[in-house]
Amino acid sequence: MNQPTPIKRRKSTQIMVGNVPVGGDAPITVQSMTNTRTTDVAATVDQINRIAAVGGDIVRVSVPTMDAAEAFKQIKQQVSIPVVADIHFDYRIALKVAEYGADCLRINPGNIGNEQRIRAVVDAARERNIPIRIGVNGGSLEKDLQEKYGEPTPEALVESAMRHVDILDRLNFDQFKVSVKASDVFLAVGAYQGLASRIDQPLHLGITEAGGLRSGSVKSAVGLGMLLSQGIGDTLRVSLAADPVEEIKVGFDILKSLRIRSRGINFIACPSCSRQEFDVISTVNALEQRLEDIVEPMDVSIIGCVVNGPGEALISDLGITGGNKKSGFYQDGVRQKERFDNDDLVDALEAKIRSRIAIKDITES
Repeated sequence: MNQPTPIKRRKSTQIMVGNVPVGGDAPITVQSMTNTRTTDVAATVDQINRIAAVGGDIVRVSVPTMDAAEAFKQIKQQVSIPVVADIHFDYRIALKVAEYGADCLRINPGNIGNEQRIRAVVDAARERNIPIRIGVNGGSLEKDLQEKYGEPTPEALVESAMRHVDILDRLNFDQFKVSVKASDVFLAVGAYQGLASRIDQPLHLGITEAGGLRSGSVKSAVGLGMLLSQGIGDTLRVSLAADPVEEIKVGFDILKSLRIRSRGINFIACPSCSRQEFDVISTVNALEQRLEDIVEPMDVSIIGCVVNGPGEALISDLGITGGNKKSGFYQDGVRQKERFDNDDLVDALEAKIRSRIAIKDITES
């Protein structure tokens, strides 16, 4: 019973990161970045596969050395989702990973040397249809901009971004996306708002160095939510000091909450109180763990009593309303004769969810 979002997206051009479209009318993509040593090929491949398994559309890998570039070649051959090579300063590494099949280069043109070096990288990207991501960060602004503005400001981030954009424009290269990240929510939001009106290319959203799993998720949800609600953003990364898999989960939860993109089950659950007829919290936690493999969107309400339960069940695909020893079951907003024993709710509801998906798969095939 997912409803369409009322948000009108900013119009942007579209680029291809491997086989994944970014911008235009394409779905907003969710990405993460590996935190393994890139030279540890097995560990990096394993992490990328785990990111892909929970729905990651794109993954970024840091390539700080030529040894890492050689490892990147092996990694790229063993994974299925598009891989962005993250490079700073050394244009030779950019040329090497372009040769090895990078799906995107995260490199700021103005930081890799003279015009000849910049042109070499841009020509390599053009020849192989590889887009570039310009990535400006509030913590690493150019020295002259720090002196000009005194501190990181939205205007400073936008000016930095436009310097790199102007280089690509001069070289007649338009296959790029841009990010203007900061760890401060208002700084990042202001910068993205300013940039959104200056260029037509896709915007990569992020609140950089947001923090740990809980605090970083909250900060990212606030900042990215503000931008997404205004129609700004074509791809995003939630930057957490946590397992990169969690970044993907939180990213999808943000999109799901704004009805922008649904993946997996949207649990509508009460915080519980003394009216609850079963343990709502343990039930939801158990179902979330058991159903992580589900990718089909579905709204499931789990409410512990009859005060709000029927109302939430009416607008859910499946719903449970707590009752004495047995709970009521709703399907597509309709109360069913079948009731579930409160001690067996997890097993019963999991079976109903998986059965519904199986029937849908058969119908659509």
